[in-house]
Amino acid sequence: MTLSDAARWLREHDGYLLLTHTRPDGDTLGSAGALCHALRRAGKQAYLYPNPEITEKFIPFLAPYLAGKDFSPAHTVSVDIASPNLFPAGFQGNVELAVDHHPSNTGFADSTLLDASRAACGEIVLKLIESLCGGIDKTEADLLYIAVSTDTGCFQYANVNENTYLTAAALARAGADTAGLSRLFFRTFSRARLALEGAVYSGLRTFHDGQIVVNIVTLDMVRRAGVTENDMDDIASLAGKLAGHQVSVTIRENDNGTCRVSLRSGQRVNVSEIAKQFGGGGHAMASGCTIKADPETALRLLLPPIEAALNAREAL
Repeated sequence: MTLSDAARWLREHDGYLLLTHTRPDGDTLGSAGALCHALRRAGKQAYLYPNPEITEKFIPFLAPYLAGKDFSPAHTVSVDIASPNLFPAGFQGNVELAVDHHPSNTGFADSTLLDASRAACGEIVLKLIESLCGGIDKTEADLLYIAVSTDTGCFQYANVNENTYLTAAALARAGADTAGLSRLFFRTFSRARLALEGAVYSGLRTFHDGQIVVNIVTLDMVRRAGVTENDMDDIASLAGKLAGHQVSVTIRENDNGTCRVSLRSGQRVNVSEIAKQFGGGGHAMASGCTIKADPETALRLLLPPIEAALNAREAL
């Protein structure tokens, strides 16, 4: 589906429920919030599915859009969701339109607006809102700045390209509070978060002559630091700060016997291919999966395919 097709479909219908993915980040939340606000500006009834994993930091931005128990949607739109296993807890139903930037999108929706060249889904939503409403307002600019900046590490990740900066410029022109939002999401941390970061940095492990760096976050580390889920944003970026590595791995222990794995790389290794081996996916340089195992077992399972990918690259 093209942008104009998606905008036409949104104009022709009403009663929208917008979905964000499990363990929601700034891109899915900011993009969905901005699209919800724009749909309301267009005279539509629209709400966000009340994802139970939305953290405290995002609640002030999204509270006006969360659906109540009495809302009965006519149409469902997913935002920044690549596959049904990323649906938020409690949601069951069909998705008619998926708006996404993940090349690993499984095509689960009736129709899909997909642009894998975009660093963040917020870039696509900006274009969709422009097609739907003719432009964005300040509220949408703020929400989309949250989306784009958080999904690019405040414009530091390798996924950033010319279009990302053009998007940021458009959001700034529309009145986005770039300074305030950047301070909130990138420069302000709780004492507990800083304590956890200290434990992470002191516990980094390297493999394959330093080309693989691993960060394991156990439940005990979380307990000792006293962090909440609100403190865990972008925890996967910490391991990637070690000089000389090619692939960074963050293994976070869950309380249900599984581990959430985040994989990051530069240009040499396509980590989405590794994530797919464990039922996950994402982008070539940023992907994730869930492994049903303890952290050390998960690490033993992950190392062979990562080392094989590095070896294959070295052989070229």
